[in-house]
Amino acid sequence: MTGWTFDDIPDQTGRTAVVTGANSGIGFETARMLARKGARVVLACRDPEKGESAAATIRAGKPQGTATFAPLDLADLDSVAAFGTALDTAVDTDRLDLLVDNAGVMVPPLGRTRQGFELQFGTNHLGHYALTGRLLPLLERTPGSRVVVVASMAQRDGRIDLDDLNWERRRYAPGAAYAQSKLANMMFALELRRRLAAAGSGLCVTAAHPGWTATDLGRTSGAVARFVSTLVGMKPHDGALPVLRAATDPAAESGSYWGPAGFAGMSGPPVRARVSTRAQDPAVAKRLWEESARLTGVPFTFAAPRGKAG
Repeated sequence: MTGWTFDDIPDQTGRTAVVTGANSGIGFETARMLARKGARVVLACRDPEKGESAAATIRAGKPQGTATFAPLDLADLDSVAAFGTALDTAVDTDRLDLLVDNAGVMVPPLGRTRQGFELQFGTNHLGHYALTGRLLPLLERTPGSRVVVVASMAQRDGRIDLDDLNWERRRYAPGAAYAQSKLANMMFALELRRRLAAAGSGLCVTAAHPGWTATDLGRTSGAVARFVSTLVGMKPHDGALPVLRAATDPAAESGSYWGPAGFAGMSGPPVRARVSTRAQDPAVAKRLWEESARLTGVPFTFAAPRGKAG
């Protein structure tokens, strides 16, 4: 690959990063490369054994930074609420420079989170919405901090059904449910950016997608799809580069979206990507935000701009 590469990632020494779903695939490579560049990386994962193993693998590579595990199950809002304590245990720091909302599930059979939400919408969107809201005070206290929301090419096909977000009335369609969850990710990133700007916050929000990358995410997509993915999909190392560019490139301004440069955004080095028309609908994004706040019980309280009272 040519273009933006690992070598373009700025030095991350002194910075603290949380990467969800970092035990494999895009999340693991994102965490590994951030640690190689000097960051203190927290691998926020559901499975303790896999999370500890991934962190140990990164440490075995003798990175300039550190890698530690902290438990997080995005399909359980109680686990999300407890993550702040887990983060304090994992890293002794009063700063959070980077949050990468990466973890996800893709086209499983109909399932429900612990609180009863459709599994893909509940994990991919609501879990990250709640996590970001709970970590917002720490992010806003950290100068130069950034949130990266990992979306997908599937956001182009997504439809937000505000009357049935959790597939309680419709016949369940795993692909459509996944596309809705990834469109929700994209809308969340853009709406968060709008609200931060209105509040005068300096927190930067970007988004990225990995194109067609061969990872374990597609384990429920069928044998044929998995086989084709191994043949034509990018390796996780390359698929992580759009996320890393969105996370570390000083030129990646708030609201920007990054993905592979190749045909249909499926492969290639990271460049600016096209946001779907539906993702740019502020009226739907506002309603989705309000419904997400109601479902999760997590309000976003934005800090007053530095130097201002309130």
